[in-house]
Amino acid sequence: MTQALPSVSVIVVSWNRPADLRRCLLALHQQDHPALEVRLVADPASCDLALKAMQAAGWTGGVYGNPGGNISLARNIGLRASQGDVVAYIDDDAMAEPTWARRLAETFLDPSIVAATGYTLGRNGISLQWGAAEVDATGLDHPLPLAMETLVHSGAPKRAIKPVGTNCAFRRATLMQVGGFDEAYQFYLEDADIGLRLAAHGRTAVVPGAQVHHGFAASERRLANRMPTDLSQIGASSQVFLRRHADPALWPNAVARLQLEQANRLALHRRDGRIAAAEETRLLATLNAGIQLGEARPLPPLTLITSTQEAPAFLPLPGTGPRPGRIIAGRIWQARRLRDQAAQAAAKGEIVTLILLSPTIRAHRHHFTPAGFWEQTGGLFGPSERSQPRFRWWRFSKRIAAETARIAAFRPIYPFG
Repeated sequence: MTQALPSVSVIVVSWNRPADLRRCLLALHQQDHPALEVRLVADPASCDLALKAMQAAGWTGGVYGNPGGNISLARNIGLRASQGDVVAYIDDDAMAEPTWARRLAETFLDPSIVAATGYTLGRNGISLQWGAAEVDATGLDHPLPLAMETLVHSGAPKRAIKPVGTNCAFRRATLMQVGGFDEAYQFYLEDADIGLRLAAHGRTAVVPGAQVHHGFAASERRLANRMPTDLSQIGASSQVFLRRHADPALWPNAVARLQLEQANRLALHRRDGRIAAAEETRLLATLNAGIQLGEARPLPPLTLITSTQEAPAFLPLPGTGPRPGRIIAGRIWQARRLRDQAAQAAAKGEIVTLILLSPTIRAHRHHFTPAGFWEQTGGLFGPSERSQPRFRWWRFSKRIAAETARIAAFRPIYPFG
């Protein structure tokens, strides 16, 4: 008999990004894992949006107020309310591939697994934003070689797999046992911290096929172009991390490394004309002020987290589970008609991927649309993966067949033709 997959509670933390949140939730509705619930922790406007979507879709899931200013606190609110065997986290500016939750859940059939993390794609929907890395006691990432298959790692309290915050999952009972996310990290390094703390409790799986598309939407700490507006919480969390995990003798070098990394980051923005020297100086001052703040921040012991008393039973998201898929393909000048066709098919419950090609060498981009379908655009002769040559001769039908084969690894499709 085939063993049933663990149930999954997807926790989405959102703050003043209702349009991004809507797309995130729309993608979650397309997950092929049938035992999946969503717990949303959001600002009032986004909660209202989600409640309306719930009513329209027959979703009776949980929506909880986000007090703002502390992502670890918000994640723990979702954790306390969740009822799945596994809790998975995704950001509101990320869209999950339809196979994402199932692939993460499958790893927890192994009782030694306590955490899992996938691969995260960047704004163009094709290039890798984050693969997998180990993090050490000073907060330094050590990237791992890219892989195709799931790999399981045994960590240690001083070096372990970093579960990427926008693409990670945990055995709920174990995460609650260790105290959930440490609320001393208001933003930044909270995922690295939980990776080190869970290392003593079991193993972590890296699942390359569990993919999300992460767009880096604007927030209170950065602009849409990833230009930071404040570095204080990066400084504060970095110092908290050192206090929690590192020998004090390692602190000076770690702080100097952080200051250099952020200075180099800002220098690139200044080089590209996004900021002036005065703003660069101001931002570095916020970083140093944050380091001092982290030095003084209280660090209470972490204790068992218990479920919210009024937390409802597991509430499956309607419509999840295996469903048919389709590739719709054509030329860019057919875009209006084909987008209408794709939207109609998506509204009927299909997983739809629309490919629109121009007679150029333009690099491809891939994104999930507000209408509920995936769209890839680019040149017939241009690269869809950054390792491909800038120009390659293709017949239209052969190119669509090649792109269909690539996409089929992550979502259901019908053969083109």
